[in-house]
Amino acid sequence: MNTDKLRTVQDWVSFYRHEFGLPVAERGGFVMLPVTAEVGVLHLPVARAEMVRTALRQQRRTGPMLARQIRWSFLVEPDSRPGEQILTALNRMDIGIPAIGSAVMLPTGLGRWTREGCHWVVPPAREVQLPPLSLLVTTALAVGNMSED
Repeated sequence: MNTDKLRTVQDWVSFYRHEFGLPVAERGGFVMLPVTAEVGVLHLPVARAEMVRTALRQQRRTGPMLARQIRWSFLVEPDSRPGEQILTALNRMDIGIPAIGSAVMLPTGLGRWTREGCHWVVPPAREVQLPPLSLLVTTALAVGNMSED
C-alpha cells in the first residue's frame, strides 16, 4: 500500500489493521495500540534499548520497535508476567511493562519523527512473529548486567 496516500488517522488505523494485523483504534485523534493478552509492550531507555536490539539481532529474534526521544517501545507477545523481584529490578533500570488495558500511540507515518514524536526503528510486519516478553526481559537484564561490569 502506498502510505503517501494516507491522510487521516482513520486511514492509518485501517493501514495498521490491514497491513500488519494490529488491533489498533482511533482515540483522541491518534492511532492507539491497546495492550492485550496477545500484544504487549516493553519500554526501555534508549541506550539499553539499542543494546537489546543488538542482542536480539544476533539471536535473529527482532520484532517491531518504536523510537521516542528518551525511550523505545518493543512490541512483544506477552507469554508471561515477571514476578515481583524481576519487576523491582526492571523498575530500577527504568524499564516498564504497561498493563493490559493501557495503550501505546503509533505513528501516522513510516518516516522519521512524525507528529506523534516517534518513528519505527523496525516497523511491524504481518509475517514476523512478535518476540516473547520473557525473551526481552531476560535480554534487557543481561545487557544491563554487562554494562554495569
